[in-house]
Amino acid sequence: MSAPSRPSLKSLPATPTGPRAAAQPAPGPAVGEPKDVAVGVRTALRSDPHRSDGRYPVAWLQISAPRGAVPTATSKCLCGRDRSAVGHTKVLALITDHTAHRDACPLRTTQEGRAAA
Repeated sequence: MSAPSRPSLKSLPATPTGPRAAAQPAPGPAVGEPKDVAVGVRTALRSDPHRSDGRYPVAWLQISAPRGAVPTATSKCLCGRDRSAVGHTKVLALITDHTAHRDACPLRTTQEGRAAA
């Protein structure tokens, strides 16, 4: 009996005879596509989740009254009004004045409202 011949451990790979295309990766999810969603489940994606209702701030009243300290307040408006007060009495007067300014501010009162009044 003769021993079976062993194949050679070294081998040269076959050289390609022409150009080949490179392997392409598997396509991933599209941009903005929901991940981990069951098939057939509808998703509600809104274009603008913070819709404006047409309102915007015009005047601000900031009051600071720490316990045991002197209260302060600031009243500002986009029309140019900028007032401040220090002390209990003056802060209360500024709050009243700020409330009255809301009705008289030219940015809040439309021309139609003035003619009707």
